[in-house]
Amino acid sequence: MTDREADDDRHEFSEGEGFDDPYDEFDLDPPELDVDPSKVDPVDSRVVTDTLDKHNVASDEVDAQELLDVGLNYMQINRYEQATEAFERTAHFAEDDRVEQEAWVNKGVAHAELEEWDEAIGAHREALRIDDSSEHAATAETNLAYALWEFGETAQALEHAERAVEIDERFAEGWFNRAFFLSERGLSEEALHCIDNAIRLGMRNAQVLEEKAHILEELGEYDEAEEIADEANEMRERAEQRVMEEREEMFGEAPGGAGAGRESAFQQGEPEDADVTITDPGRASDRDDEDWQLE
Repeated sequence: MTDREADDDRHEFSEGEGFDDPYDEFDLDPPELDVDPSKVDPVDSRVVTDTLDKHNVASDEVDAQELLDVGLNYMQINRYEQATEAFERTAHFAEDDRVEQEAWVNKGVAHAELEEWDEAIGAHREALRIDDSSEHAATAETNLAYALWEFGETAQALEHAERAVEIDERFAEGWFNRAFFLSERGLSEEALHCIDNAIRLGMRNAQVLEEKAHILEELGEYDEAEEIADEANEMRERAEQRVMEEREEMFGEAPGGAGAGRESAFQQGEPEDADVTITDPGRASDRDDEDWQLE
């Protein structure tokens, strides 16, 4: 076959209209995943989920309060990593600033339970950015003070502890944290006034009494310190006995109890004889209205 005959047998293709310039590329991926790779950390495994959430889940289809409750339930069973994720999603979908702020506060507490102090500090600062004078602000301030203390920022910790009681003078946990920080800096007289205020506001438990006993010792009030320490030990023993009895009823066995020494300032309130409680920022606005007086 000659070259001319081969040319005559070539298939005739449609010339068409060609592509526009510039043209839209063909892609099987949905538009929701059209993400600029220069703006995404390649090791961020959550980017696809977050992108799909943003495009496929309308905020009015998500009950942020229910998500918040999920996070609190995780806290109650010590699943703190899952709790941080639930609180972060709550803050993402919440349209109410109050709910969003509450989510950030609780996220900070969950990070603190994991000893992730930097993340805890960031969460509480975000809560305060939303509103630094709301019903949750005092809780955020005292939790921030706790995280800063553990992070080594002791001066800032005291500042935020003082800010907590300035926002809400009836915040017992704030008074206790302030007492602890003052005591650690050798300001025992001021610390005693603060811890007495916490007790007057209903925060009377073994940990608080042990801290007061320590402050009294620093002031040379040894007899009163011993009396308070004995009361704290009795309170702790009753709490441990009650826990053992409850576990005997549930499992038919009595686990051994463990005592605790002087602890650092903490981010949540501890009711009388309780072991551990989960932070509830709403408590800052739900305190009773009975008469009280500070020194």
